[in-house]
Parts: sequence; C-alpha cells; structure tokens
Amino acid sequence: MPKKVVPEAERRRRRPTRQGTVLSEELIVATALRMLREHGAPGLTARRLGAALGADPSTLYRYFAGLDDLTRAIGEVLMGRALDSWTPTGAWRADLRALGLAIHASYLAHPQAALLTASRVTGRPREIAVDETVLGILRGAGFPDADAVGVYHAFIDLALAFAALDAGALTIKDEARAADEDMWSTTYARLPATTHPHIAATAPLLADRMNHSAYPLLLDTLLDHTEGRLGAGGEEG
Repeated sequence: MPKKVVPEAERRRRRPTRQGTVLSEELIVATALRMLREHGAPGLTARRLGAALGADPSTLYRYFAGLDDLTRAIGEVLMGRALDSWTPTGAWRADLRALGLAIHASYLAHPQAALLTASRVTGRPREIAVDETVLGILRGAGFPDADAVGVYHAFIDLALAFAALDAGALTIKDEARAADEDMWSTTYARLPATTHPHIAATAPLLADRMNHSAYPLLLDTLLDHTEGRLGAGGEEG
C-alpha cells in the first residue's frame, strides 16, 4: 500500500523543546537571524540551530526543506519588515522612494542576513506582496506594462544590490572598517595636486561623502529618469 502522507501541520512539533519553547517557523527564523548576526553565514548550520533552539537538528526539516529553504524564509522576513514599515501616500514617486529606502534599511538591520539573501528570489507571500505593490504603484501612475516591468526590475535590483554592498561594509571588523573609512581623510587627502589634481581638488568632498551609502542618490536618479519617461509618454529620452 502507498505510504500515508502526513499533513505538514501534523509533522510539526507540538511539545516544548528542552528550553521550554514550542517551535514555529517564526521562532526558527528569528533564531537564525540571531545566529547570523553573531556568527555569520558559516555559523548557520542545522546542528548549531538545533542546539540554539534546544531541539534535535532534524526538527528543522519539519518546518523547512533544508537550509536553502530557511534562507528564503529569512529573505522573506526582511522583505516583510520593509513592507510593514512603509506607509503609502498615493504619490507614486514618494511612495517608491520610501519603499526603496525601507527595503534598504530592513536588510542593513541584519547585514549578515543581507549578504546571504539579497540575491535570492523567495517566491514567498511577503516578497510577492512587495513586487505586487511596486508594479501596482507604477501601473497606477500610468506607466505602460513594459515600462512598469522595466522600472520595477531596476528599482528592486538597485535596492538589493546596495543592500548587499553596504551590508558588506558593515560585516567587516570594526578596526578594518575604521581603517578603510580613514583612507579618504588620510591617504586620499594627502595626494599631491601635481600628480593627482582631480583627487586633490575634491578631497574634502570625497572624505565627506564616500563613507556614506550612495543608494539614496542613485534611487533619486532612477526616479528622475522614471518621471521623465512618464512625462514623455514612455519614449526613450
């Protein structure tokens, strides 16, 4: 006879763990986020996660198909938090800008998780809700579907690319990051105008800007271009 298929809900643990907590997908993801923050991606293993939860590592597979599935769930949580922190106003440009900044900030709040998940497509409900929201804003503003998809593509990739880039800086050890940041006010600022006239002329501005994310500027540049296309009826300018 064929093996009976046990529904997912019945496979999940109902009894408390050794630590007295009842497992859930939300608890596992929260614990994984903490482990990523403390140990980075190499420290996130089924064995260590089980130990942190006070459960057998095999318990993880009652909730997720594996660590890759858990990775998608972590990305889903970061997207969901961005959406939850965002309030629409009905003004398409302001709404896209605020949502882009919310996505960037949500990922940077967990830089180790950002590096692990920024390049992933989760296919989960909260990520899908973000995609639907962005496309809805653009189509509601009057963009033809082809333009809406093109802008959505650039918008989401820009947010996630800078999330990964800026998260990378945040995961460097404090001493190394401080040394990198000091380069602009030490090494670059001391280059002579005779050999590096352009760097010498702009050294104070470089020192002021280069240790901050360029994402807001690039986001505004994308929105400027997008607004121009809308005004031109979608024609290339």
